[in-house]
Amino acid sequence: MKTKIAIQGIKGSFHHQVAQEYYSQNIEVDECMSFEELVDSLLSGKTDQAVMAIENSIAGPIIPNYALIDKNNLHIIGEHYLDIHQNLMALKGQKIKDILEVHSHPMALLQCMEFLKKYPKIKLVEDKDTAETARRIQKKQLSGIAAIASKTAAEMYDLEILAPEIQTINNNMTRFVIIKKENSFVSKDEINRASIKFELDHKRGSLAAVLNVMSDCKLNLTKIQSLPKIETPWKYSFFVDVTFDKYEDYAKAKSLMEIMAEYFKVLGEYKNTKP
Repeated sequence: MKTKIAIQGIKGSFHHQVAQEYYSQNIEVDECMSFEELVDSLLSGKTDQAVMAIENSIAGPIIPNYALIDKNNLHIIGEHYLDIHQNLMALKGQKIKDILEVHSHPMALLQCMEFLKKYPKIKLVEDKDTAETARRIQKKQLSGIAAIASKTAAEMYDLEILAPEIQTINNNMTRFVIIKKENSFVSKDEINRASIKFELDHKRGSLAAVLNVMSDCKLNLTKIQSLPKIETPWKYSFFVDVTFDKYEDYAKAKSLMEIMAEYFKVLGEYKNTKP
């Protein structure tokens, strides 16, 4: 029986590539054109798990996705890192001088800005998905319009790569998380990464005290991001990722943070796969 996986974008997208790499068994993908649609697919039971981009080494964290996971009480059960190679592609027979517009996901445009600056006359148009843009160019035979997408998308939708590897930084990596409605039991021997959320009393030193606990308990803080609480002005939620060698160290820190924080929540405990 195939595992049903929700992905953002269509076949040929980076989310699709992650799904293929992460799951060794046969999978059936549900193509979602937004992260909200992806979450709905999971919540409705249409799919079993979902692949969601969470941060990029160039563009930084995708904070709305952390908020989606939190708001819908989803669980992070794993992660996968993908080297992102962006390519400029169009209908066969065209040259860069023929291109009037480049369409792609805003993250892809941002990752290729140094290359795009060389062509100031080309209009940049934000779109929902890299691969879907490539497919539309082929389906509607759109001359003068190029997409930025993966090599797989170019092959799948029969487009010509006008300029390969146009990302500004060659070491361009995106971290994806695997999410589920219910938490999956992972052996404590395998868990060495956690994603947590907490809220603190608005007083001097409260955040520093929590960070000291993490340090004292031998946790490595890999990311911290604040998000304002809309319903409570000047109050913030903190989304934090930590790695650790021993689960016992993390468990000790967690018990202390639960006492110190006004609100504490674990978004996921899973295996760190950072290359």
